[in-house]
Amino acid sequence: MDPGLVACIEDGLQYSMVEYVEARGQKLAYWDTVRPLFEKFDLLLTPTLSVAAFPVGRLNPEHWSQHAWDWIRWASFSYPFNFTGQPAASVPAGFTPRRTARRGSRSSVAASRDSRSCKAAAAFRGGAAWRGAALARLKRSQGATP
Repeated sequence: MDPGLVACIEDGLQYSMVEYVEARGQKLAYWDTVRPLFEKFDLLLTPTLSVAAFPVGRLNPEHWSQHAWDWIRWASFSYPFNFTGQPAASVPAGFTPRRTARRGSRSSVAASRDSRSCKAAAAFRGGAAWRGAALARLKRSQGATP
């Protein structure tokens, strides 16, 4: 099993069933605050992460304090919608200013509107004017000629 998942489960064992049920109630209350957003808007487009991509195998960026399972701080754009079960899709959206890491864009939609999120992601990815130039820069940074 994933070590981070095991650590999360072990941390969760400190809570009683009453505390768990209360937390579920707070989650449902939070969901009630998010739902009206999608009654007003069809689509919410946000960055995927609050930080640039970091190496595979790390749970947090190197310069952040490390925790066995807590990734919520850098997933602050994604987590609220994952938490409430909103369908979403993430697509590449360019590079950091120094072109050292990729950035992503995430489309979130109302529950039961999965196809809308997929269509928005496909349109964004297919129409991204930066794509050709970004791929050329990536190849150059890796020592290849475009």
